[in-house]
Amino acid sequence: QTAEAALTGESLPVSKDIAPIAEEAGLGDRGNMIFSGTAATYGHGKAVVVATGMQSEMGRIAGMLKEAPEETTPLQQELDRVGKLLGIIVVAIAVVMIATIILVEHVSGFSAIFDVLILGVALAVAAVPEGLPAVVTAVLALGVQRMAKRNAIVRHLAAVETLGSANVIASDKTGTLTKNEMTVRVVATASGQVSLSGTGYAPAGEVHRDMAGAIAGEEQGAIDGALRIELERALAIGDRANNAELHEREGRWTVQGDPTEGALVVAARKAGLEDEALDARFERVGEVPFSSERKLMTTIHTDAQRQERLLVFTKGAPDILLARCSQELVGEESRALTPERRAEILRSNEALAGEALRTLGVAFRALPAGAFEGGEVDERVERDLVFAGLIGMIDPPREEAKEAVARAKSAGIRPMMITGDHPKTAAVIAAELGIIENGRAVTGAELARMPEETLDRTVQEVSVYARVNPEHKLRIVKALQRKGAIVAMTGDGVNDAPALKTADIGVAMGITGTDVSKQAADMVLADDNFATIVAAVEEGRAIFSNIRKFLRYLLSSNIGEVMTMFFGVLLADVIGLTAQRDSAVVLPLLATQILWINLVTDGAPALALGVDPADPAVMKGPPRSRTEGVITRGMWWGILLVGAIMAVGTLLVLDASLTGGLIEGSGNMRYAQTMAFTTLVFFSLFTVFNARSDERSAFVGLFSNKWLWGAVLLSLVLQAAVIYIPFLQQAFSTVSLSAGDWLFCAGVASSVLWLRELTKVITRMRSRRVATRIVAN
Repeated sequence: QTAEAALTGESLPVSKDIAPIAEEAGLGDRGNMIFSGTAATYGHGKAVVVATGMQSEMGRIAGMLKEAPEETTPLQQELDRVGKLLGIIVVAIAVVMIATIILVEHVSGFSAIFDVLILGVALAVAAVPEGLPAVVTAVLALGVQRMAKRNAIVRHLAAVETLGSANVIASDKTGTLTKNEMTVRVVATASGQVSLSGTGYAPAGEVHRDMAGAIAGEEQGAIDGALRIELERALAIGDRANNAELHEREGRWTVQGDPTEGALVVAARKAGLEDEALDARFERVGEVPFSSERKLMTTIHTDAQRQERLLVFTKGAPDILLARCSQELVGEESRALTPERRAEILRSNEALAGEALRTLGVAFRALPAGAFEGGEVDERVERDLVFAGLIGMIDPPREEAKEAVARAKSAGIRPMMITGDHPKTAAVIAAELGIIENGRAVTGAELARMPEETLDRTVQEVSVYARVNPEHKLRIVKALQRKGAIVAMTGDGVNDAPALKTADIGVAMGITGTDVSKQAADMVLADDNFATIVAAVEEGRAIFSNIRKFLRYLLSSNIGEVMTMFFGVLLADVIGLTAQRDSAVVLPLLATQILWINLVTDGAPALALGVDPADPAVMKGPPRSRTEGVITRGMWWGILLVGAIMAVGTLLVLDASLTGGLIEGSGNMRYAQTMAFTTLVFFSLFTVFNARSDERSAFVGLFSNKWLWGAVLLSLVLQAAVIYIPFLQQAFSTVSLSAGDWLFCAGVASSVLWLRELTKVITRMRSRRVATRIVAN
């Protein structure tokens, strides 16, 4: 037998023989092949090597990893698009402005033309959010830190954002949705059926009679009398006809040996059968090892309570074992097995198998103490056995996986199962987790026969795929991507690596995952917990939301600067700038002042938005569409509105500070530019609170982000430094302002907060009306 979980996803060791198989058989069905990289768990034998290196199954997977292309994330694509768009707009504005001024003002001479070109540079400086790349990188890095605290280790920075937009989680079953630890669920004996709670190898759980198995007049759920005797005998046989060992290391229970045998040991402990007591009573003196031909295993034991006899304990395939039995244990008695009772036991076996349980039969036989003196134990002892019961087991779902699946579905994310396991097992586990209700599982053999068009339709309808090989997983992921899905693929085995690499984001298991799967993944789960994936998706959505917040903030500020510069030059005569002319062009603000706003005073608040607390409703809506830009049409209108308010307010302050404009002032050019400079800084700082949401009021959770308040305070301190420190005054052409000047600038700038609040109220009212109409219809 070999353990092929890392290659095929099969959670149980696979028996190997020399029987011919169909040429098109999938990896999990190739019973006459032993694969490189898998481990032999039982038996010995010789094999003919038919492939090595890159021609082996492991090598073919490695080859597929090399073929998987590296693609840019939706955020990278959108930021590139926004950057190009801004570049085009900036160049267009600069060209139009330069051409207009040269033609209208009849500018000539090198010095004058140079001044006009400086204007073009100033416009470009105003339009480009220089801090954007640094802020995006910093926010993603901070997100990586937060995810690490939640046991999600990000290997590629771009994966943080991609997780937030994932709308499909295609998960392996073994070790990801399930524990990869076989667990006994049911023991069926002559007197009834018993269920065992608890999952995995931890010997913690309750043993209780199934309601349907309770005899009339008995306390429902009670296990006593004949049923108690039969249960203890069946589990004792399973525990003794067994070579597995149960160990606890640092609070984690593990099994050394065959997982099926490990499950039997755990079940015995749950029923109160202690290893020391069983060792003391039943000493093993012989064994008939399991073979794939017999499908049985037998051990011979002395009985310390009855030294005149030996006990034969046998376990194996129920149908084969039942054929070797002539009696059945009923309480403390052995009764003859009638044809009717045999048929009833086989029906029970089929019912358990229909629930995707792997079933084993257990039986025993008593022999005289000297039965094997001078002779070897062989399979001849496996006759005239007393049937003790059926034991049903399964690799159970993780306790938290069902809740995680439900959370994913409520967030508009479609969970899928892609496994190398048996279709019936996959369908039952998927139904138990809530991935499907009554859906079917498509097999790898069916996938192999599907043309691409059929597969594209199938992946939209079917959520469970079983008996698949690495090529099938790749085809499924690519088909989902062709239909517009952003796919998060989870897995832990070598067989998952190509699909992990090809998926939009690959998620590997940190504890049970192979090195190959970790290298191929974008993210590794330190706790192998499917629920951590959903938590990481939530974190990814929060990070993307925060990226939108600081994009809304930075672009609003930059658009406001562009509009201020653009209309300031166009309306120079109206606002009194022309009267201050000492060159071909008079600018509302200097290029150094614009750079200061962009790089210094805007930078800290933008970073603070990157750590803004997540919206409580972040997982209550669907993920954003791949076609939906990082900046939506509504966001653009809001950005333009805020930019216009900033420009109007700044130019009014500039006008009010100069002589000869609409509003008669008394200041000189340097004073007026300082006032406009400070007003624009205040506008930016009020805008940062607006930017936290397009609909929610800025006053909701106003003090929930302490970093934001710290950043605003820092920006004000830096602005004061530029206004009052002499060498900075000289560098930025500023003059000292009075307290009244500061209050005036802040009062004008606060208009952006109140006007934006008004538009948010209108937006919320409109959204409620739309929702009401939808409910009514």
